[in-house]
Amino acid sequence: MNKARRKRLAEAAELLEQARDILEEVKDEEQEAHDNLPESFQQGERGEEMESYIAAIEEAQDYVDNAYCAISDIA
Repeated sequence: MNKARRKRLAEAAELLEQARDILEEVKDEEQEAHDNLPESFQQGERGEEMESYIAAIEEAQDYVDNAYCAISDIA
């Protein structure tokens, strides 16, 4: 692989790191919002919805981590 393509892969890896950081921040904010709900709401529809958002964000983080690792293996 030539230098230009390696550089583009490094840029992609950097963007994935930024995406990972954003996902972590959003997940933490959603978790904190969930934790600050009264317990009755945490157990209700709204709390369950928030938990599903958190799980979806965690899944997205896994995909980003996998992509980052794949790029790191190539570069």
